[in-house]
Amino acid sequence: RNLYRRETLAEIGFDYYAIGVKMSIRYDGQVAIVTGAGNGLGKSHALALAARGAKVVVNDLGGAVDGTGGSVTAAQQVVQEIEAAGGEAMANGANVTNLAEVEAMVKDAMDKWGRVDILVNNAGILRDKSFAKVSIDDFKLVVDVHLMGSVNCTKAVWTIMQEQNYGRVVMTTSSSGMYGNFGQTNYGAAKMAVVGFMNTLVIEGKKHNIHVNALSPTAGTRMLEGLIPPDVLELMSVESVTAGLLTLCDSEAPNRTILCAGAGGYATTQIFETDGIYLAPEDQSPENVRAQMDKVMDRAGEKKITAGFEQTNKFVAKAMQHFGIEMPKT
Repeated sequence: RNLYRRETLAEIGFDYYAIGVKMSIRYDGQVAIVTGAGNGLGKSHALALAARGAKVVVNDLGGAVDGTGGSVTAAQQVVQEIEAAGGEAMANGANVTNLAEVEAMVKDAMDKWGRVDILVNNAGILRDKSFAKVSIDDFKLVVDVHLMGSVNCTKAVWTIMQEQNYGRVVMTTSSSGMYGNFGQTNYGAAKMAVVGFMNTLVIEGKKHNIHVNALSPTAGTRMLEGLIPPDVLELMSVESVTAGLLTLCDSEAPNRTILCAGAGGYATTQIFETDGIYLAPEDQSPENVRAQMDKVMDRAGEKKITAGFEQTNKFVAKAMQHFGIEMPKT
């Protein structure tokens, strides 16, 4: 049997207990929505959430990797696996780019189970081409699915989570967005955009106990078929990514974390800002900025900034110090 893949809930549960790992992270009594859950990572996420007690809405449009076509069959098959193992689930074929369909999906979940605790924004498509060759329509479509799909789904559950005073939302970002990848300007732009979306949601959701994080996966899904050698794909199991995803969904989940996961490796991506320099008004020229670029880029004193105003405060403080202006007392 393939050592890296477990295709049923029964196998998932058996394997975890067989190696002596206590299943302490659980979601009993909680409801999770996983988009793009008919195959690959989404399917793995849905099965694992159900195995640990969650009731799961298995959403999948059922299209091809490029987003064409559509059928709810894949989602129904995942639901059958969950139910066969004693779990609860419902299939849904909503197109995440259609807000009305997404709202109807959330209403179905509320009508059946009365709450939504977890949202995993996983749905996505690829339309890879170099920027010179990609059409604007293909660019917009990829951004629409990844970014606006995440926006629509999050919007549809946000008020519910506020009223519950509890929610866990996971965006799916990508190394292609954070670092770039040839032929993926559309995908990369969308995947970096969801990080910006996450950052502000973290601030707005904090008082309602809503945690928002991002998963940056690398896995041997159908999106990578033909691009990576089979023996390497074997190492890049979807289950290894899901192990990371689950840590972003429970009551003890972190907040504002970009968790990278793949092939058994786990890391975080973090954004820091250098301390930088200050130039007096008479010195504020591009030549002087260029001349001190080494100091601008010096990482000594760099800081992790968690809100946009912190950057403004830093620069204003440098200017006030230069002019001898005292900081106002608060």
